[in-house]
Amino acid sequence: MKQLLFQEFQEVSAKQWKQKIQADLKGADYNDKLITQSLHGVAIKPFYTSEDLEEPIKVKSTKDWSICERIYGANTQLANQKAKHALAKGAESLWIIIPDDNTDPESLFSGLQDAKVIYLETEFLNADYIQKLNDFFKGKNHKVYLQTDIIGNLARSGNWFDNLKEDHLHLDQIMEHAEAFNSALSVDATLYQNAGANIPQQLAYALAHANEYLNHLTSSEILKNKKTFSVQFKIATGSNYFFEIAKIRALRWLYASLATEYGLNEICHILSLPSKRNKTLYDYNVNMLRTTTESMSAILGGADAIYNLPYDAIYHKNNEFGDRIARNQLLIMKNESYLDKVGNIAEGTYYIEELTRQFAEKALKIFKEIENGGGFLTQLKEGIIQRKIEESAKKEQDKFNNEELILIGTNKFENHQDKMKQELELYPFLKQNPRKTLIQPILERRLSEKMEQERLEKESQKDA
Repeated sequence: MKQLLFQEFQEVSAKQWKQKIQADLKGADYNDKLITQSLHGVAIKPFYTSEDLEEPIKVKSTKDWSICERIYGANTQLANQKAKHALAKGAESLWIIIPDDNTDPESLFSGLQDAKVIYLETEFLNADYIQKLNDFFKGKNHKVYLQTDIIGNLARSGNWFDNLKEDHLHLDQIMEHAEAFNSALSVDATLYQNAGANIPQQLAYALAHANEYLNHLTSSEILKNKKTFSVQFKIATGSNYFFEIAKIRALRWLYASLATEYGLNEICHILSLPSKRNKTLYDYNVNMLRTTTESMSAILGGADAIYNLPYDAIYHKNNEFGDRIARNQLLIMKNESYLDKVGNIAEGTYYIEELTRQFAEKALKIFKEIENGGGFLTQLKEGIIQRKIEESAKKEQDKFNNEELILIGTNKFENHQDKMKQELELYPFLKQNPRKTLIQPILERRLSEKMEQERLEKESQKDA
């Protein structure tokens, strides 16, 4: 006869657990001692039980995530060689950045039949060139995701590519002729994370950003087949392991609700990469540990593809060693840790389910405030989104400055023998280039920048 495991033990309620904890605290306040207030507006309890789980949150995600490699396509022959090399070494999808509309698709993409998925990011807006890409990929055995994001360009640069009217005309033309693409519309939410937004803000801004597109496209009746239309999100994962798992699940849940309102396919596509916000110049090898847990969060949260940021990406030009290490981290997770064998791994996990629910509820509240305030574009133009992000970023920066938020090797356990001045191939700090912009751009900034600049200055003084 089959026996149930632990059937001889009585079930313990959350109330009983709390009473036992309070007894052990011997008069100390339970909330002060054991409830942790996070920067994301969520209070973390010391334990979670089935009583916290109203019902499992159903999100549709895949276990078949792909290992992605990002390649800059300025030199088409060199980029093509790098792409083939990456595929031979274990990459499964390619994220190709196209710098201008003179780029020849045949030269760039020939011989890449092993790529399961190709992401296309253009640094310009030209519907005629996109038509050329569409014609090129017709009939080919790739899933192709075109990352058209005119609002993302506005938020990041402070300007439209041309102007509001022209950008939307290009968007409409692209969407009308996108047969070869699995999706032609993208929301770049990495900007909000890298600029310092908290998780509910990231989710709300990503949702409101997407809603601007859905409202425009459905009202103009450009979407010919609503059920096959999908939106892709680019997201950045930070170092709070369980929070980031919950963030991705909450994004899928929220988008499904939004898409249903428009009668659209409720499944979105997510390309994830590690945050730049917590990456450091000094003790840079710790970046590998950070990107490992951040990639794991993306996998367990249900991202469709993971691009792993090389450990030296903030100060070195793209190089084979950095790319190889980043790729191998993902290969270990897939082929040795078997993180591709089960989908929806986090489903039913009391803690993560509760985080997912709270993040979604808080994000939905912010989203409704944005819509009541005129929508995402209006609030960008009025500087409200920028101000809210700056407020959240300051809270996080203050915690870092006060050593409440630790980056090992930078504001704790520094190795003062580290020298980085001669290693810099890229400028690793926020660039200050005063220029005329339509709106205040949202600026990405790493937590450790000021501290690193001071250390570099000391290096220069010693060398003088």
